[in-house]
Amino acid sequence: MSSILFEIKDSVATITLNRPEKLNSFNREMALLMQEKLDLCKEDKMIRCVVITGSGKAFSAGQDLAEVADPNGPGMQRILSEHYNPIITRIRELKKPVVAAINGVAAGAGANIPLCCDIVVAAKSASFIQAFSKIGLIPDSGGTFFLPRLIGWQKASALMMMGDKITAEEADKLGMLYKCIDDDKFTDEVDAIAKKLAAMPTMGLAYTKKALQWSSTHTIYEQLQNEDKLQQWAAATKDFKEGVASYLEKRPANFIGE
Repeated sequence: MSSILFEIKDSVATITLNRPEKLNSFNREMALLMQEKLDLCKEDKMIRCVVITGSGKAFSAGQDLAEVADPNGPGMQRILSEHYNPIITRIRELKKPVVAAINGVAAGAGANIPLCCDIVVAAKSASFIQAFSKIGLIPDSGGTFFLPRLIGWQKASALMMMGDKITAEEADKLGMLYKCIDDDKFTDEVDAIAKKLAAMPTMGLAYTKKALQWSSTHTIYEQLQNEDKLQQWAAATKDFKEGVASYLEKRPANFIGE
């Protein structure tokens, strides 16, 4: 059975972490497979939205520590540089919206990978824990970059040092999520969000993603120039022309993602 399940439906690609017996903890095989599927999402023009979720009762428990302890394993010298860092950079650079659908416990790298996604939703039964401090490690997978920007330095510092487990509802209040969803409605609402994004102007969303990323490293004056540049790029797309035409003709738009 593959450690990553991959499905394309209605222009939405779903990547499912699939080691439920290990709470979807990452080993080398799963990390490399996830990179491969993200590359496929980049290349396939029919894919206009990506959903990342987990199978069973967990999203991901983070790194499989049995692999770390294995003398024949990749070791910490390679795990970040070859496993997690390439996943984070692929998600950030993907010119399509990425939705993290947190279906259960998200710990360690499994709690931080979602933070780099464009939209994060969680089932009410889900939970998050920065488990690194409990075994003498530091938060990785971009956690020290994203979490303080989302919830503030003090809250992020406390969660990372104390290793407190927080519920999805608490994560929502802190600003880590787009929304927290009742478990019985979770799958349907994730599907609705993904289908809506897949039907929108894909390049416009990609430029929005880029603008938000640039905002963290530029002054307001530089960002105004960035917005000018990106807006001109967006205005040159086929979907912008379709959006204007559909508005003037008072009809639903038919965006093609170009």
